[in-house]
Amino acid sequence: MSNIEVSPSILSADFGYLMRDIEKVSPVCNRLHLDVMDGQYVNNISFGLPVIRSIRMHTNKILDTHLMVSDPEKYLQDFADAGSDSIIFHIECTEDPIRLLRKIKSYGKKAGISIHPDTPIEAIEPFVSESDIVLVMTVRPGFGGQKYLPDASKRISVARQLIDNCSSSAILAVDGGINTSTVQSAVQAGAKVLVCGSSVFDNPNPEIAIRELLKCATV
Repeated sequence: MSNIEVSPSILSADFGYLMRDIEKVSPVCNRLHLDVMDGQYVNNISFGLPVIRSIRMHTNKILDTHLMVSDPEKYLQDFADAGSDSIIFHIECTEDPIRLLRKIKSYGKKAGISIHPDTPIEAIEPFVSESDIVLVMTVRPGFGGQKYLPDASKRISVARQLIDNCSSSAILAVDGGINTSTVQSAVQAGAKVLVCGSSVFDNPNPEIAIRELLKCATV
């Protein structure tokens, strides 16, 4: 399980000292998770293009931009141009996920899908073979600090099977409620990238928090 990664979600960082917090986690992570919310698909508004452009100028980490917006196709090129390495959208927010996946790839970026906890996990099956990343939400999207949903590990396991069944190389990522108590269950179910927000940035030493998460994941 040495290929397990923690991807810190900057939604839980201190935005007054954003680069300071990013620098704190940089020694122990290869990627950062950027949650873009429009107040429509989810009941929260986060940040947008200027913040991502600024982060890109100051780090060479992989930037995974997660579009929690009602019309993701409208913004794909903008977020690609802002410096995202991958762009992830919710399958519930488009009638043609395949078209969006291919459009993201046409910009030279990795393309990913995400799925809401209320949507049957099997709904991702037609799109897995075209995806570079499959992001399973393990809380209800919109706010950090929520608890890992009771059926989350089962959904991760099904997603893992769907990816493996089509011999896809898609990375299976999970987002929400990941902490030292839940991380092992998520990893045993098949998760490879663990998006962690409050469990990292609420710790006075985020680097130590990530090391602890990785330790618990591989016990």
